[in-house]
Amino acid sequence: MLKIESFSLGPLQTNAYLLRGEDESKAVIIDPGMNPGALLRRIEGMEIEAILLTHAHFDHIGGVDEIRKRKGCPVYVHPLESEWLTTPKLNGSLLWPEVSGPIVTDPAEFDLAQGQKFTMIGHEFTVYHTPGHSPGSVSFLCGDDLFSGDCLFKMGVGRTDLPGGREADLYNSIRGTLFRFPDETKVYPGHGPRTTIGYERANNPYVS
Repeated sequence: MLKIESFSLGPLQTNAYLLRGEDESKAVIIDPGMNPGALLRRIEGMEIEAILLTHAHFDHIGGVDEIRKRKGCPVYVHPLESEWLTTPKLNGSLLWPEVSGPIVTDPAEFDLAQGQKFTMIGHEFTVYHTPGHSPGSVSFLCGDDLFSGDCLFKMGVGRTDLPGGREADLYNSIRGTLFRFPDETKVYPGHGPRTTIGYERANNPYVS
């Protein structure tokens, strides 16, 4: 069984997820955001197999390098946003100087691709390319747990007015990909509380 802990990090309260399997000394982190102190304290003594990024906006990558350098773990991102890690203008950290200074990380070690499957912490993950909020946005499915980044929220959807965003792509990602999963699929979004595909399909006012 996948064990999931969430951490609300930084001024934008970005959800970072710490995932573990049966061996609780090993973990995967999804979207380590800004001000990752609480997450760093939690993973002390753990082996981090990878950092997985749903996308490379600054509020989702603020803790990447601190964790990577402390734990020696690789980073995975979709190639459409590989340059965003190294470029503050692309990752958005220059847009809100009152929220963040320029954020720059080292390049990712690995690319993510639509349909890619890999096994980490004893569990299989599948990558779904779900653009719209940003061109390289992806969602990760592990069993019936879906990590949707800023594509789908509880009673909301991701904004599309940032550079590279496209409304038509976002709704296609939600209706054409995410809403094809079973109702009981649990959704862990990039911000806000957990939900389910069935609940959003029936109640989300943006895509109902």
